[in-house]
Amino acid sequence: MATRRHFTQEYKDQAVSLVLDSGRSIAEVAKSIGVHEMTLGKWVKKARESGRVPDKDLSEPERAELERLRKENATLRMERDFAKKVIMPAGAGTRDRMRIGAVVRSRRRCFLVPRARKKV
Repeated sequence: MATRRHFTQEYKDQAVSLVLDSGRSIAEVAKSIGVHEMTLGKWVKKARESGRVPDKDLSEPERAELERLRKENATLRMERDFAKKVIMPAGAGTRDRMRIGAVVRSRRRCFLVPRARKKV
């Protein structure tokens, strides 16, 4: 039978500050300190509700940086999606395999390259 662990308030406060100050997710911090993520999530929620952790509004430079990063993220997602359409992975569907002329192998992945069309 498992025994229930007890944590000091100081330990809980340090764990909560790890989540809020480092920008890491609750799951990451919980795994690194050996606590279940639901437990840590409850600690964070309780700290926010009790007012020990003030909710900060973003300053004007932080808001501008957040907006810039969101735009950059959207651009990178579009580039990634385009690259996925251009370079088909080796596990592509059967319709795609019929149009493939050669297989190019790199160190990490195998890419399919469309065959050149013959001029008539």
